[in-house]
Amino acid sequence: MKKISAFLILCSMIFITLVPSIQANVYNMTPVTDDETIAVTAMVDAQLDISSPSVVLLEGSTGTIIYEKNKDEQLKPASITKIMTLLLIFEALDSGQIKLMDDVSVSEHAASMGGSQVYLEPYEVQNVDTMIKCISIASANDASVAMAEYIAGSEEEFVARMNERAKELGMNNTHFVNCCGLDTDNHYSSAYDVALMSRELIMNFPEISNYSTVWMDTIVHTTKKGRSEFGLTNTNKLVKFYNGITGLKTGSTSIAKYCLSATARRNNMDLIAVVLAAPDTKTRFLEASKLLNYGFANYSIYTDQNSDTEITPVRVVKGVNDLVLGKAGNDFSYLCSKGKTPDKIRKEVILYEEIPAPVAASDKIGDIIYYYENEKIGSVDILASQAVDKAGFKDCFIKVLKRYFLTK
Repeated sequence: MKKISAFLILCSMIFITLVPSIQANVYNMTPVTDDETIAVTAMVDAQLDISSPSVVLLEGSTGTIIYEKNKDEQLKPASITKIMTLLLIFEALDSGQIKLMDDVSVSEHAASMGGSQVYLEPYEVQNVDTMIKCISIASANDASVAMAEYIAGSEEEFVARMNERAKELGMNNTHFVNCCGLDTDNHYSSAYDVALMSRELIMNFPEISNYSTVWMDTIVHTTKKGRSEFGLTNTNKLVKFYNGITGLKTGSTSIAKYCLSATARRNNMDLIAVVLAAPDTKTRFLEASKLLNYGFANYSIYTDQNSDTEITPVRVVKGVNDLVLGKAGNDFSYLCSKGKTPDKIRKEVILYEEIPAPVAASDKIGDIIYYYENEKIGSVDILASQAVDKAGFKDCFIKVLKRYFLTK
């Protein structure tokens, strides 16, 4: 009789576990305060004496605008167009589509480019590393077009990809017609958009600084005429004297006037100063320096990698495993203005009470909420660190057996 009773108890437990109608009432996820994205905006009341018609000062890790003047005005970007060209080159390297030592043959079209150039000849071969050097240091139009053709097959296709990438980055006041920045109808950008693509490049590919901070270098032309050295001199004068400079790109034409995207890093904070249409080359460097100096003097960055954050496992309903571990989805950064100190930042871990199986790796299971004193300043998703499959009949039966015999 005892055996029959035990068997009936086991069957009823399995039935409760598997009945779908009960399942609808089991899920009880604790909501995470709200899903609203916290937009951190620097409140700047600085009266900087800036004569250039359009400028932006942006912090890299948070994307916070510290200072701006006519940030969305559509203007000719000249050679700072090449920031997008360089971004697509580094993304092609990162994906494995191309390699630094790949040979690139120069087409007649690429060799025919005017303006800034390193005088590549038709059918001359240089590797990708040298081409990046020519673009970054000497702002070479011929090298830019050669790389565009190598990656996309034609400059036109490459430019289409530039515009597509611009849309993905939220560059709403940009349209590219070429990959090098020569003045052309319908080729324009804005100070804010230039800051966005600069941020994408320096934050994801900091190795760009290995090229963009070189003051002087040489390349070797190997053609039918023989071998000859050609000197490269950086067009960004800030690399000679600005403390912490990491790049990035200059540009100038008679229509665009003098443009610059200057990036610098101090005390783990990356700043991006964009100056468009400055009246002369001296002004663009002075005003970029002024913007960077203002940012470093008045702001600091708080970062948290959550390496020491305790995250309790979350219960999984109807899973092969009863619990799932969590991890922070990404690092957290907060821009502290003058007068604010990181010691007043605190965080709170809020987890779902339970989550239904199946659980995919990187499914959200909670949040880390950050506060400055009592003000919410941002959050980081807590993600499942491994997948948990939904339990089948056999899994449930084994679980019930284990629970039954463990309680004996």
